[in-house]
Amino acid sequence: MIAETVCSAVSAAGLGIGVVTAYRRRFHAAARIVAYSLVPVGLVMTGVVGWLADTAFSPTAWAGFGVLGAAWLLFAGTRAVERRRAGTGPERKAARGRRQEAVTPAGSAPALGQETRPAARPAAAPGNSGSGDDFSDIEAILKKHGI
Repeated sequence: MIAETVCSAVSAAGLGIGVVTAYRRRFHAAARIVAYSLVPVGLVMTGVVGWLADTAFSPTAWAGFGVLGAAWLLFAGTRAVERRRAGTGPERKAARGRRQEAVTPAGSAPALGQETRPAARPAAAPGNSGSGDDFSDIEAILKKHGI
């Protein structure tokens, strides 16, 4: 009875705020406020609020939640034990050894060959500091990438 009264009061307050918002010509926001304020009344009319109130104050319902929690803990605990046991067996160690063998030792070598640094350019002549140096850098980069 109290839950239904509280939901009705919340809905009435929401409808009042919606009317004030519509009066200020914010119709989109007013429609959204009215929609939210109708939800508690709808829950009361469908009986959801009464069911929730009966469940919240029922010792049997709380005992049922406790039993469900204990069942969940048992499932989680047995699963953890299964995982731990599967990690220490000889089959697991053999699978781990096969996995390490699959990696090639040369897998981390550069794909373009053994050279990791580009070859050093000869120093430019002092009187030759034109725009040719800019293009030689670009050409070196393109040659490095095979373009």
